[in-house]
Amino acid sequence: MDLSAAKALGIKRDRPKRVGRGIGSGNGKTAGRGHKGQASRSGYSRRLWFEGGTMPLYRRMPRRGFSNVNFATRYTIVNVQDLAAFDEGSEVDLGKILAIGLTSPETNLLKVLGKGEITKKLTVTAHKFSESAKQKIEAAGGTVVEVPLPPVSVRKKRGADATNQASTVN
Repeated sequence: MDLSAAKALGIKRDRPKRVGRGIGSGNGKTAGRGHKGQASRSGYSRRLWFEGGTMPLYRRMPRRGFSNVNFATRYTIVNVQDLAAFDEGSEVDLGKILAIGLTSPETNLLKVLGKGEITKKLTVTAHKFSESAKQKIEAAGGTVVEVPLPPVSVRKKRGADATNQASTVN
């Protein structure tokens, strides 16, 4: 039996490079950092996007096009499988969903998606439903109430007080 194979236990590990261990080691004296300058000092850490002091690529490129990120309608999302936490025959809206902690308040708009199954008869009130979510809720004997979206000026993008606003919007 080979003793080195027994110690390795089948795990391949490369030994770390030992720098600064004398001129004969090949990485002695300056330890591969060169002479003087910022990069030779201890504690130096270059940013990943640093390009040696030249104007960085992300600043050289022109800004073109349109992004909808600032204007998109965002929803607090809940799946049909999560609605199983409610009792049979109960009414479900954003305020009640946030009250029991099924999701965190992204916005004061609620969208129900169709992932999973539901067997309880519920009345679900939301601003949007996916087609599969509608079918699954109605197949279980529940009802779907779609609330119209409030005007853009009233919609709140993010915030901790979405729970308070959820009850007023619904």
